[in-house]
Amino acid sequence: MIFRIVLVALCFLQIGAHAEDKDEKPAQVSVVVNVDRRHPGSPFEGWGTALSWFAHVTGRFAEPQRTQLADLLYGRDGLALNIARYNIGGGNAPETPSYLRPGGDVPGFWRKPAGQSGTDWNPDSADAWDWSADTGQRWWLDAIKARVAPQELIFEAFSNSPPYFMTRSGLVSGNVDGLEDNLIPGFEVKFSRYLARVTAELERRHGIRFRTLSPVNEPNTPYWFSKNTQEGAHWSPQAQSRMFIALAQVLSEYGMRTEISGPDETNPQTFFVDWAGLSADAKAVIRQINVHSYEWIGKSGVRDIAEASGKRLWMSEVDLSPSNVREDINDMRPAIALAQQIVTDIHSMNPRAWVLWQAIENKSSPDPKSSSNWGLIKADFSNLARPEYQLTKKFWAFAHFTKFVRPGYRFLKSDHPDALVAENPKTNEVVMVVVNPGIISRTLDIRLPDTKRGQWTCKTFITEAKESFATLKPASCAAGLSVHSRPMSVVTIVATPRK
Repeated sequence: MIFRIVLVALCFLQIGAHAEDKDEKPAQVSVVVNVDRRHPGSPFEGWGTALSWFAHVTGRFAEPQRTQLADLLYGRDGLALNIARYNIGGGNAPETPSYLRPGGDVPGFWRKPAGQSGTDWNPDSADAWDWSADTGQRWWLDAIKARVAPQELIFEAFSNSPPYFMTRSGLVSGNVDGLEDNLIPGFEVKFSRYLARVTAELERRHGIRFRTLSPVNEPNTPYWFSKNTQEGAHWSPQAQSRMFIALAQVLSEYGMRTEISGPDETNPQTFFVDWAGLSADAKAVIRQINVHSYEWIGKSGVRDIAEASGKRLWMSEVDLSPSNVREDINDMRPAIALAQQIVTDIHSMNPRAWVLWQAIENKSSPDPKSSSNWGLIKADFSNLARPEYQLTKKFWAFAHFTKFVRPGYRFLKSDHPDALVAENPKTNEVVMVVVNPGIISRTLDIRLPDTKRGQWTCKTFITEAKESFATLKPASCAAGLSVHSRPMSVVTIVATPRK
């Protein structure tokens, strides 16, 4: 079944004397959006965020703030996220001076016994482990488990860098030359044992299950050099192949059900290079393709690879801060950018899940050069005892998607770049999220599909400069619905068939 959404843009022209011409009619642009209900996509698995830096910090916040943050992200009255990516830290040597960014020093779980060097670390020794590490992120594991329904909850573990003593540079931030691999050759199995043991122990201690484990992150990029301020490691496609195969062998040896995901490349174009360079054996052990969408080019090609190989695809990381836009929690431009990113990613990639990088970011410094609008919530990472935080417009824009397009929904094809449509296959409820990125108002004329009774119940929500997730006045929608979409806004329409 095909139905249409008609977008009508109204612009009152004000050019010289013509602005006072009472007979001047507003310019009108009508756009018909065709939505094909006959061929729904695969069941969507949900929305999430990486924990990592923000969880390492905010998990150690005082109460009630940290509980409030968990409610905002994973509570049903908040964003109702259901996916969490847990970062298994590498960890620098204890004697290495601190140089990583706030939150970036995610602790490793290894322990260096007295009188030994890091290279003496033996994963089979009880003395080699510190299971009290990483209290911040682990608080979030429990908080998320308590808030998300078991049938919807998905945990993934991922690594940015091996521990320092497994690296060529002796640092978790990368090799001296960011284009050179940083894992010591031959350490693939030892690093795999580290990742697998941490994954299994966290499952046991927290009563959870990590469905997937990703051993590398943005591997084939020039980002990871030793003077960087966050964990990272370069992996050539050949090195990635060795790591994926070694991890598969160790997971099998340990009898673990955890599947391998990857390669978590930074963008589609670089992912193409990785995938072409991976060995057939390495591709075979990857059960879930993870790709980041930090560039717009090539997204549909990622979809093609996933479909051709029969593998599940996640858009596993992205965030953005529009250039030349200083940090401002009330600025709609970052919110519009995020909403358009989501719509474009899902249209082009058809991922089974969409995961943000960091839902909570450290508040920017007053310096305009370092100001940014990354994150949905801004918090002061320097004050654990009396933490403060603020919700941004990006938070509310994200809510337009996460609160209504739920796990199990199926996306419907739409030929308009600003509209995302999904359907609940059990109830036939239709959710439409429409982004108006410009400065011209639009009238959304929603032509709903026929039902057995021909009637619908509709609810509409809007976020724009003056309102955040406001409910619009109900309108009649027996067979259709007309909604005013203000400039720079995100609108969600939820249409439920009447019984």
